[in-house]
Amino acid sequence: MLYLADSAANSPVKRAMIIKMLVVGSFAANCYIVGSSTTKQGMIIDPGAEADTILKTVRQTGLSIAIIVITHAHIDHVGALREVQQNTGAQFAIHEAEKGLAFSAPIRMLTSLGISPVKSPPRPDRLLKDGDRIDVGDLSFEVLYTPGHSAGGICLSGHGVVFSGDTLFNLGVGRTDFPGMSHERLMKSIREKLMVLPDETVVYPGHGPSTTIGDERRGNPFLQ
Repeated sequence: MLYLADSAANSPVKRAMIIKMLVVGSFAANCYIVGSSTTKQGMIIDPGAEADTILKTVRQTGLSIAIIVITHAHIDHVGALREVQQNTGAQFAIHEAEKGLAFSAPIRMLTSLGISPVKSPPRPDRLLKDGDRIDVGDLSFEVLYTPGHSAGGICLSGHGVVFSGDTLFNLGVGRTDFPGMSHERLMKSIREKLMVLPDETVVYPGHGPSTTIGDERRGNPFLQ
């Protein structure tokens, strides 16, 4: 997908943003490869599984991956992180509140599901906080801290799109029935951080098809 995005609010300048979505692993999680077609710099969001497929797609785009961003540390979003990082040399970034979970949560989740654990994720190179900027060539994304589904859950917003992780889905929201989750915090995050975005903002979630903020504002049963 080649997406023409505003480089800044009310700016007539358009920048070509590459967005590739891959559905990976037994949990059908969305991994995103995002980059600038001008500078050929890119990032990977949530490499949850199938490292070979992710790396093959990166090569096809011609992007140089500078950073891997994890929206939250659940296993379906970090399973291929170590291998992808080793093969790209990219930094690994995660919210500061999620730091410890990047080691324990994936193993606990797999064990509870009766699945053999995978390699533990590497230590983060960069700890994120609300309002931070992630620059990818001539693209820039704001970190939105959206806890609820996970203690350190984040979304990435910029250029008319938002990568919402497991915070907001097409006509749904993230689950909150595991330890450390909170439905109240999740809904507060959605209303204060996502529902303030323009209606035309395209939402790329951690599972399922894309949507828009306007469509979710009007039709998501959890927001009525």
